[in-house]
This record gives sequence, structure tokens and C-alpha cells, in this order.
Amino acid sequence: MINKKTFRVAISAIFVAIILVQTFVPYIGYIRILPGLPSITTIPLTVALAGCLMGPGFGASIGLFWGLLSMFVAYTQPGDIVSILLFRNILIALVPRTAAGFIAGMIGQAAKDDSKFQKTVVYTITGLCTSLTNTLLVVGITSLWYMNDPSVLLHSLGQTQNSAPLIAILISVLGINGIVEAIFTAVLTPAIAMPLKQVMKRKMS
Repeated sequence: MINKKTFRVAISAIFVAIILVQTFVPYIGYIRILPGLPSITTIPLTVALAGCLMGPGFGASIGLFWGLLSMFVAYTQPGDIVSILLFRNILIALVPRTAAGFIAGMIGQAAKDDSKFQKTVVYTITGLCTSLTNTLLVVGITSLWYMNDPSVLLHSLGQTQNSAPLIAILISVLGINGIVEAIFTAVLTPAIAMPLKQVMKRKMS
């Protein structure tokens, strides 16, 4: 049996290391599809797993760490102008990521019995909601922040002639990324979380 505090520290170190690798090793955490637009990220999967395995507090902490790294990268090695405009803002960088981790933990707690079907459904929903929470909050906070002067953001998005509301433009431009991330996270979360949960139970028993 492993001491719970020691186990939690070890799990924290593992998740921090994974997110560091995803952030700084090319084409692991961020995959660029369209030049000039934010990359598709696989990190919501890691945050979803953190919440599923360790609960909402842990999930929120891992999400916050991801947000801090997003802001660090936006200042030190941004990949596009949109990332600069979005993720140098502390609210846009931190709130969606932290909330996504918290949501992952809250939903993941519903998988409490031994039914494989129930766990699959719960973890699939967890992955989907984790990714969508991040995407929708980024879109929502960005639209509020730039509501009074959207010109710089619209120019960087190539939407200067678009008269639609800013939130609709953001959804249309970033929607492909969000959909791909949500599907990716929803499919892989149960496939990874269920065997890891079994390993953790054996280690703690």
C-alpha cells in the first residue's frame, strides 16, 4: 500500500511533466492546421484524465498549470498573432483551463460503480465537457474583452469585412479546432482513464 500523500505528489509530478512535454515538444500538445490560427491542442485530454482520476481540485490545479504555461508561451514563443492577443490576457489564459479541469473532476466523480458501460459513458462525457468548457470560455471571455474594440482581433483573424457579432465570428473561426479537440478528448478519455483507474486502485489497496 502506498501512502496517499506520497501517491498524490507522484501523480502531480507525472501530470506536470506530461503537460510540459505537450507544451514544449513540437506536434505533441499543439498541432497547427491552419497558418495564423491557434493550434489544435491535445492537452484537454490530459486535464480530463487528471480530473477523472483525482477529482475536481486536482483537475483545476492541472488546468491552472496549463493556463500559466499558455500565458508563458504567449509571451516567450507565440506561434501566431491570435495566441498573443488571447493568451497574454490572464483571464483568457487561466479561467477556461482551470474551469475545464474542475468540470472534469466533477463529472468524473459520477463513475463510481463497476459497470464498464457506465464508466465509458461518464468518462466520454467528461472528455467532451472538458474540451468544450475550455473552448467556449475562451470564446466567451474573448468576445467580452474585445467587445468595444474588436478591430485588432478581427484583423488578425482575417475577418475585417465580416459584420457578424464578434462571438459568432470567433465560434466560426475557432469552431473547427474546438470540434476536433472535443472529439479527440471524448474518444480517448475513457480508453485511458479506465485502465489507469484500475491500476491506481491496486496501488492504493
